[in-house]
Formats: sequence, structure tokens, C-alpha cells
Amino acid sequence: MSVYSMTGYAGVQQSTADSATGAESRSPCGTRLGLEIRAVNSRFLDLSFRLPDELRQHEPALRELISRHLKRGKVEVRAAIEAAGASPLPEPSTRLLQRLNAVQDNVRAWLPDAAPLSVSDVLRLSNGEGGNAADWGKELLPLAARAVTAVLEAREREGARLAAMLMDRLAQLQQLASQAAPLIPQLVEQQRNRFLDRWREAMAMTDGATPPEAAQDRALTEATAFAIRIDVAEELTRMDSHLKEIGRLVTLGGEIGKRLDFLIQELHREANTMGSKSSALELTRISVDMKVLIEQMREQVQNIE
Repeated sequence: MSVYSMTGYAGVQQSTADSATGAESRSPCGTRLGLEIRAVNSRFLDLSFRLPDELRQHEPALRELISRHLKRGKVEVRAAIEAAGASPLPEPSTRLLQRLNAVQDNVRAWLPDAAPLSVSDVLRLSNGEGGNAADWGKELLPLAARAVTAVLEAREREGARLAAMLMDRLAQLQQLASQAAPLIPQLVEQQRNRFLDRWREAMAMTDGATPPEAAQDRALTEATAFAIRIDVAEELTRMDSHLKEIGRLVTLGGEIGKRLDFLIQELHREANTMGSKSSALELTRISVDMKVLIEQMREQVQNIE
């Protein structure tokens, strides 16, 4: 299964001459239905619609269609009906103008203060002349299905790039972890030497006044505290487990964005703890490099569905 980004765009359109098995256009210039879907990242599925009045009744069907295929993201759907010919203005028929005039006279007989129809009002109302709105309603869902398919393809292409980036960062993190692992025995050896130095220092300070047991307790206490502070083996083990799980999820694909986001947070926590425990400059550098890579992954994981 593929990895899908939440970012995608698709724009499709169809003219009256192309609709319904190639039937001829019902107006001299014809009309065209355009549909756009824009998607960006979001924690949940957030759908918004900008539809002309003629298509607003189809919003529930559009919402159901899109929800079947998209699970997360802020998705905006725009539709527009416009003239397909050179002139963008509709040409209202004489019959329509007579009907509009009769309706206006009837309304103003009861409401004398009502504003008369303007030219723009007439042109807007004439967009639905001849049943085009109903016809576009029949064409809307198939056109929306084409747009959803195009958005899914765009999100899949973007998801493939994100997956490749994540796998590259995983490889770099695993390489850094492999560099950190051999440093642990070296730090233990350093602790052993430090323990001996503290022991000699404590014994020199006694001058016979402090019992050897007290000096030994002091050295052991310092050695134990230091050993606990520098031990990052547990962090490296958990980090290796998280890296393997992220690689498994990216290979598996599907709806993995939320799980990846959680694992990235855990990775950052382990790298941060490792850096705070570090007593060696090389281990500190490794921790910083890890956090840089993890932050790059976090930014991209926010876009995965």
C-alpha cells in the first residue's frame, strides 16, 4: 500500500458539448463546468465547499464521495459554471425576459418598495435557463470522481517523495546510532579511570585521619552517580526499536501519519535524553545531529495522511 501525502490539487472541467454521449450544445456558445479540489495537511478531515447556487443541493453527495477516499486533510472544493465560448455573458431568451418581467410586476404590486431587477440580476438568473442546472447536476458527481482520482494520484506521488525522504533520514539515524554504540564501553573505561583517580585523591586527603572505608564510600558514590548519568544504552535500544517501527510503517503504507507523528516525538525524546546524559564531546555531536534529522522528519510527517 502506498504512502499518501495530505497535499494535492486537481482541476477538471467539462463542456456541454462533451456531456451526455456527445450531445450537441444547447446554447450557441455552450457552457462549461469546472471543478477544483485543493488539499493541505490537517489533523482531521475538514471539507469546505464553494458551489454556485445551481449546484448547492449536491453538496451532501459530494461530501459523501470525497469522504470515502480522503481520510485526513483540509480539503476545499470549488465549482463554477461559465460560458465556454468567446463571450462569457449568457443570452437570455425573449420568453425568459417576459417571465422575469411578469414576476417582477407581480412582486412590486404587493411590495411597491422592492428594487427592480438589474441587468446583472437578469444575467445571473438566465444561467439556469433551459435546464442546464439540472443537467450539470447529473454531470457533477462523475466529474467530481475524476477530480478525486486526480487528487489521489497527486497525493500518492507526493507521498512517495515523503517516504523516500523518511527512509533516507532513517538510514542516517541508524548510522549515527551505530557510531554512538561503541562509545559506551569507552565511557565505562573512562569511568573506571575516574574512579581510580577519585580513590587516590581521597586516600591522599585522609593523611590517616579518615578511615579507608569512608574514602572508599566517597569514591564509590561518585562513580555510581557518574555511571548512571552517562549510561545511554537504554536510550539507544529504544531508539533502534522506534527506527525499525517507522521503517515498517513506511513500507506498509496506508493511514500511518498519526502513528508516525507519535514515534517521531518518542525519537526526539530519546535523542534529547542521550544528549543531556552525554559526558563526551563526540556523543554530544551525535545527539545534535540526530535531533536535526528528527526535526526534518517531523516537518514532513505532518503532511502524511
